[in-house]
Amino acid sequence: MSELCLRVVGVRAEARDVMRLELADPDGRLLPSFEPGAHVVLKLPNGIARSYSLLNDCRERDRYVLGVGRSETSRGGSAYVHAELRNGAEIRCDAPTNNFRLRDDAGHYVFIAGGIGITPILSMIRWCEAMGRSWQLAYAVRNRSRIAFYEELAGYGDKVRFHCDDEYGGPLPVAQCMAGLAQHSQVYCCGPAPLMQAVKDCGAGLPEDALHFEWFSAPSQVPATAADVPAGSGFWIDLARSGRSFFVPETQTILEVLENNGHEVPFSCREGVCGTCETAVCGGEPDHRDYIYPESQRPALRSMLVCVSRARSDRLALDL
Repeated sequence: MSELCLRVVGVRAEARDVMRLELADPDGRLLPSFEPGAHVVLKLPNGIARSYSLLNDCRERDRYVLGVGRSETSRGGSAYVHAELRNGAEIRCDAPTNNFRLRDDAGHYVFIAGGIGITPILSMIRWCEAMGRSWQLAYAVRNRSRIAFYEELAGYGDKVRFHCDDEYGGPLPVAQCMAGLAQHSQVYCCGPAPLMQAVKDCGAGLPEDALHFEWFSAPSQVPATAADVPAGSGFWIDLARSGRSFFVPETQTILEVLENNGHEVPFSCREGVCGTCETAVCGGEPDHRDYIYPESQRPALRSMLVCVSRARSDRLALDL
């Protein structure tokens, strides 16, 4: 994956705790192309790598525009962007990748966004408008001060439904938003885990390939402890290139075992939602536990996200 060195050429507030960040090549060169739903991994000067969705028109090659929400539980990513990144700053990032790809053959697109989850959806809306496609958006926020990109979205009229929890007395009625979907509709959702789960539940009767999700964080789960699993349970990983082997206990991830043994694997989220740590599998059967690949695609995958996924076989061979 090629690395880019870009310059911050625009910074402005879009809503409460939402910053719009514009990046360009310092010498004016064209940037690698991207498709709606794509993201870039920023390698921040404080040593942290974080992935952020591209929200601008995918036909633009002169800039990348990101929307960064300040997280109340930031581990140093969004807090650094909001506090430190200003015009003129230079930052490294990987070329765009896409785990939330927009199908181009749908008869109608239903977009459901919550909070900063509007960012990848914006690029999709721009594509729909450019291509003359039918679409609708339901955008949920806690209150009006948190509606990002309001002026642009309001300009689309009744295609957009704004939902402020405090004004409506509760969360977005997802079932209502998904009722009576036209045949060949595709549903795209990005936002907090409860919203994503509600869309997943309401769409249970739809074909699997009609539902698409971009998780910013994994649903809350109780982590396993040594008392939860039998002694000695786990599996082995064999590193094809180095010839080394390591045991992965139930209470550690493959990524953690690799790090503890001096192997550096790129990562960002540690939750199986960004794809940065994807690693090729040379042998064995992975147990995919990420939030990127649907069940229908997993049997054919010859790669895995080592931050969360595990093994169904006693051993896994990785291309490391």
